[in-house]
Amino acid sequence: MYKYKDKNVQDSFGWSVLGDVKDGRNNLGEYMSVYTYRLFQFATKNVLIEEIGAEKAIEIFRKSGYLGGYAFAEEFLDKDQDFNQFVAQLQAVMKEQLIGIVKLESADLEKMHLILAVAEDLDCSGLPVTDESVCDYDEGFIAGILAYYTGKEFDVREIDCWATGGRVCRFDVQLKG
Repeated sequence: MYKYKDKNVQDSFGWSVLGDVKDGRNNLGEYMSVYTYRLFQFATKNVLIEEIGAEKAIEIFRKSGYLGGYAFAEEFLDKDQDFNQFVAQLQAVMKEQLIGIVKLESADLEKMHLILAVAEDLDCSGLPVTDESVCDYDEGFIAGILAYYTGKEFDVREIDCWATGGRVCRFDVQLKG
């Protein structure tokens, strides 16, 4: 897990900080528009880029994604299953939660090198082509999920993105070290 200068910040983050959405939104429900999600994400990223620069903003989005992915995995995924069962469960939950449609395109389990594709993802599916990959949060999210499952750290980089002309987001996943 990412280490923070203030250990209390790391220890205070988890699924429970999200509250009881069903109780608090008993009329509107758990789900919201993808536009609203993107509005929050892209506005936040733009402010961070303006304040601290693109490189640092991307690093923050990856770290945030990692925390989110790890918490998501703790809440929804059973790590006590073999790799194929874990991937199948991940695919089902990601679709059920309307995050995206995950496909494992290749896996070298000896080296822990994977290629994952995510279609209809929250971050960029439908964006205009800008030749700029935008799924920094997703890179961290995937790394956090895999860290939860394996107890190891991963380097995840997007190699295809809707915003760069791809029709899916594709991620190269490699074991760190």
